Amino acid sequence: MWISIIKYSTPHVQMVKWLLESTEEIRWSDVKLEKNKAKQTPLKHSAALHEEAKDFCFLASLIPSLQREIMLQNKANPTINKSTGLPRKRFYRARAHSNPLSDSHFPVPLSPSHVDYSLHYPQLFPSSDRSDGSKKIEFADIGCGFGGLLISLSTLFPETLMIGMELRDKVTEYVKERILGLRVANPGQYQNVSVVRTNSMKYIPNYFEKGQLSKMFFLFPDPHFKEKNHRRRVISPHLLDEYAYVLKVGGIIYTITDVEELGEWMKSCLQNHLMFEPLSETELDADPVVKLLSTATEEGQKVARNGGQTFQAVYRRIKPASQENS
Repeated sequence: MWISIIKYSTPHVQMVKWLLESTEEIRWSDVKLEKNKAKQTPLKHSAALHEEAKDFCFLASLIPSLQREIMLQNKANPTINKSTGLPRKRFYRARAHSNPLSDSHFPVPLSPSHVDYSLHYPQLFPSSDRSDGSKKIEFADIGCGFGGLLISLSTLFPETLMIGMELRDKVTEYVKERILGLRVANPGQYQNVSVVRTNSMKYIPNYFEKGQLSKMFFLFPDPHFKEKNHRRRVISPHLLDEYAYVLKVGGIIYTITDVEELGEWMKSCLQNHLMFEPLSETELDADPVVKLLSTATEEGQKVARNGGQTFQAVYRRIKPASQENS
């Protein structure tokens, strides 16, 4: 594509955008020729033509810097692995701990009906408008980290929409780039998985309707060891009320940690809640997801390498006995 095909009447912003986005070879000699033509354009008709010529001359003066920009863009992105097309984790490192009670600045949908599925699953929802009868998100990985579980679940349940919810911005960006890279490398796959930066302890009801989810995951959450910080734990009696609201009857909560005290805490919270009951050993053995809890995530793999112990609590959402006859 040559710059000489651009008309003098091309709007300023569009032309700059075209120059920046162009990845084809540009014949800069022709650019100079067009620049000279613009300077020599006779002002026969109106002052508007004069202004257009001035605009083009101004744009032509930007070409050297734009050329450098294009060259930089054409170089391999150092954050992307050349062989796999996936992001390099070392460029997305973040602090392991975040305070979920602090105020964060990111957009939050007003209600579940305001969640734009086309942003998360563009191939499945090409339009931002979503009919009431269309598919909805069923799996939520709370504090999804670098997305290992999501990627494994995406191929295990290819027809199920799932989303990761992560508070750390760099980690969220990594998961986004990882999903995009996998979609490009595997056409037709990983279209059912996405991630959003949000605070799940505050905004779960903004994303999910009553009884919408069938599975929720809490894998290796922050233990918040100090007693004064236990209110920051992602599993707590009052938060379980919200999780029970968005889980359908029969839906399952999966938890795992390598901190024994936290494992006992989460198990105790679930055991004492009226809307949850533990899965039997037979059910746990038959559930393929249980096997992923300790192997799919970065934290789980680290614990396994170090020979550490993990503590699981897997519970089913039930209807309280007091409501069975209502």
